[in-house]
Amino acid sequence: MDEEFTSLDIMEAGTGFMQSLYEMIHQLEVRGYSENLGARVDHFEYQSGKMKLFPQDFVVDKLYRYESTSDPDDTAIVYAISSPSKGVKGVYVESYGIYQDDLSPEMLERIKQRIH
Repeated sequence: MDEEFTSLDIMEAGTGFMQSLYEMIHQLEVRGYSENLGARVDHFEYQSGKMKLFPQDFVVDKLYRYESTSDPDDTAIVYAISSPSKGVKGVYVESYGIYQDDLSPEMLERIKQRIH
C-alpha cells in the first residue's frame, strides 16, 4: 500500500473515523493534489479551463467515498488524480443525484478503474 495515503485511509467511511469532505480535500492538497479538476463530457479541465486531461492522460491514485451522516443526499466520491506526463495532481469530486456530472463512457471507465 502507498504510505502516502495511510493516514487518510484510516479516516474513510466504515472505519469509525469519518472526516469532513473539506478536511479530506485539504489533506490531499497537502500531499500535492492542488488542482481542482472540473469534469467535462470527455475530459477534465483545470487552471480555469486552460489545461485539459483526457482519459489517456491521467490515473486515479486513490478514491474516497464521503457520506454525510446528517443528510443522505450529501454523498460524494473524492478522486486523487495524477498525470505523470503532464506533471499535475488534482482532485475531482463526484456528486451523487441530480448534481452528478455527465461523463463519456471513456471517462467513466477511466475513473472507475483504479490503476495505482
